[in-house]
Amino acid sequence: MSGNRLYLSVSLLLSVGYFWLGWSLMQPEPKHNFTPCLFKNVTGIACPSCGTTRSVLLITKGHLQEAALTNPLGLLAAIIMLTLPAWLLYDFFRREKTFYNNYSIAERFINKNKKIIIPITVSLMLGNWIWNICKGL
Repeated sequence: MSGNRLYLSVSLLLSVGYFWLGWSLMQPEPKHNFTPCLFKNVTGIACPSCGTTRSVLLITKGHLQEAALTNPLGLLAAIIMLTLPAWLLYDFFRREKTFYNNYSIAERFINKNKKIIIPITVSLMLGNWIWNICKGL
């Protein structure tokens, strides 16, 4: 992926994430069990990422432990949503490509070590999925 395409894609994804987070923050406390998760609406079973928005919302209110228990992916999402905009802005104003360079290094590392990384990632996601199902998310 080219540098410009990467920066544009990440910026758009971050914008969508911040829009969704802002919209979610403005909603009153839900009085029903509505979920935007297509997987859960079709199957009735929580997906591995179910509860991520709730987890990030809890982080914005300072409830880190509750956020981690709701869905640990929310912690990762919050870290990404806090660090990437600053990194992208740094590169923009300094006219550098540090994010792209680090992305390229990470991509090469993952491709070189995918026999180890893929099973670990799949195991972690399955563990998170089981966690979501067991707690009745």
